[in-house]
Amino acid sequence: MLATVMYAPGDVRVEDRPDPTIHKPTDAVIRLSATCICGSDLWPYRGADSVGEPLPMGHEYVGIVEEVGSDVTSIAPGQFVVGSFFASDNTCEICRAGYQTSCVNREILGTGGGAQAQRMRVPWADGTLVATPDVPDDDLVPDFLAASDVLGTGWFGAVAAEAGPGKTVAVVGDGAVGLCAVLAARELGAERIIAMSRHDSRQQLALEFGATDIVTERGEAGVERIKELTHGLGAHSVIEAVGTQEAMMQAIRSTRPGGHVGYVGVSHDVTLPGEELFMSHVHLHGGPAPVRRFLPDLIERIRQRKINPGRVFDLELPLGDAAAGYRAMDTREATKVLLRP
Repeated sequence: MLATVMYAPGDVRVEDRPDPTIHKPTDAVIRLSATCICGSDLWPYRGADSVGEPLPMGHEYVGIVEEVGSDVTSIAPGQFVVGSFFASDNTCEICRAGYQTSCVNREILGTGGGAQAQRMRVPWADGTLVATPDVPDDDLVPDFLAASDVLGTGWFGAVAAEAGPGKTVAVVGDGAVGLCAVLAARELGAERIIAMSRHDSRQQLALEFGATDIVTERGEAGVERIKELTHGLGAHSVIEAVGTQEAMMQAIRSTRPGGHVGYVGVSHDVTLPGEELFMSHVHLHGGPAPVRRFLPDLIERIRQRKINPGRVFDLELPLGDAAAGYRAMDTREATKVLLRP
């Protein structure tokens, strides 16, 4: 099969790899209908994360089940499934509390073969995959693909920030996760949603997803603008969807005392000043999004065409052109690239 492999920063290749097989009775093998490039894939692409050996890429996926292990009972060959980027048993005490990405048996997807491929093996299939009632029309595939990561991650950011009725929500970051966080805040009933963005096309999609205000400033200027829009108080809920020091501090400083920050950007070299944090009275909650917690609800909203998160994909390429997709996202020519195996 064809699969995407990163050999070094900037060096992405699509090559022949062995077809995946069932390793454990809890596994499934799926034929991918669509996959994509994640903003977090750009960290190793840009050299911020090390690439010690050829690395199979991809952790966002939807597809048709081809084979299941002998212990798998909740899905069957022929079903269309959506999965999370961490495999989980969905039965341990941590999973039952809604934090499947900290499952005691979790496995990171990509071990032994990533999702930017024609097929993939999914561990803990019963706990990781959610089947749709039927095979969806092709126009819904991008929406379901978004649910496997960026929508679920943006949703967790909004939930962690306690976005809801009567709240002013600010979103730091205008990538696919940030845009989906805007959509999530709208669905959760936020009264006012402030998207922080400097890019015209992303600003437009943010407005269509439910943003009421656009702030183009960053850093301290961005904080001051949020304060101006909230009578000097700051937002009730702020979603940090970048993962840098500047973004985290911008999020914390844009939040009013007693407010909540939901941080879902993959953190790189972020340190928090203890005294400032102590005096801020700001709640912090986040981490790797437990997408599996939200999948049944998100799948139903998509099936009923209440939400269309697949609009974050602004470039579609065949899998064989994955390297071009990485370049397009790296240079911000594309917000998010969908790959068709």
